[in-house]
Amino acid sequence: MAIDTLGANALASNSVTTAKIANDAVTGAKIPADAVVAADIADGSITQAKIASTVRLGLKSVQVFTSSGTYTKPTGINTIKVFVTGGGGSGGAHGIANDMGSGGGAGGTAIEIIDVSGLSSTVAVTIGAGGAAASAGSNNGSGGGTSSFGSYCSATGGSGGSHGNVGAGVGGTGGVGSGGDINLSGGSGGNGWDNFNVTATYARSFGFGGASYYGGGGRGSSYSTIAAEGGLAFGSGGGGVHATHGGASGAGKAGVVYVEEYA
Repeated sequence: MAIDTLGANALASNSVTTAKIANDAVTGAKIPADAVVAADIADGSITQAKIASTVRLGLKSVQVFTSSGTYTKPTGINTIKVFVTGGGGSGGAHGIANDMGSGGGAGGTAIEIIDVSGLSSTVAVTIGAGGAAASAGSNNGSGGGTSSFGSYCSATGGSGGSHGNVGAGVGGTGGVGSGGDINLSGGSGGNGWDNFNVTATYARSFGFGGASYYGGGGRGSSYSTIAAEGGLAFGSGGGGVHATHGGASGAGKAGVVYVEEYA
């Protein structure tokens, strides 16, 4: 004969309170599949305070550094994704008649995901400057500076382009990221030329600036009417300049540090 195990000893409504349940007593193994449904959960009973801190709630905010400064972690942020890009190099000047300066190289980029849940101090941020434009004559371009996010990761700047009267007229090389989960090289600048006569008024050079992670560099000057262009995107290289046009080369664009913040 079956024995009624409840009867008068049946549990009264709300008689099992949290104070009567030992910590960790209710485990997943003791709950049948699909036993807890939405209708069993009171509205508002599960609050943010009851959710373990290991749960990530997605992108909350960003910080962008275009000049050197200090990163301070906002309250509630556990993880950040950092993009560090070095400065672009400037293009080379023209040299002498029929010469064309080459383009500057772009800065490299490092990308890193960092657990900052235990970070109690700030992080120094350094932004690499773009290379200064080369003045008219037989002058090479200048290299861009290194950007960094504390000791976590960094990226060197691109090198400057050469002036036109140097034979090969090779474009500046791109910088390199380091310390990141992904480390990228910046694009090289376009080559110039030595003693090559291009007389068309609007003919453009190959001396374009190198492309960075964020986009292309400045164009080289035309034979006589279009000036060399500075780097356009963060960390991109400046364009070279043709002898007939004269003037300065395009400057490199400064780097950047971009921080995505996740709860």
